[in-house]
Amino acid sequence: MDELKVILKKFAESGWDLIAIPSKAYLDGNGSKEDLIKAVEQADRECGNCGCEFDPMYKKCLELKELL
Repeated sequence: MDELKVILKKFAESGWDLIAIPSKAYLDGNGSKEDLIKAVEQADRECGNCGCEFDPMYKKCLELKELL
């Protein structure tokens, strides 16, 4: 769970509203697991192969989604 929290904190601080808003809401206890997963899936589709530091984090987050 710690690894997932680190990833979500990075997403929340990313500045990209698509992942930042649902990640922050989830970490604050105000967001839903479903909204967060949808956002990460969309981010992975849109940006998951661009070569940025977040590419492997999308995939890891989706692997760990059962821990949410």
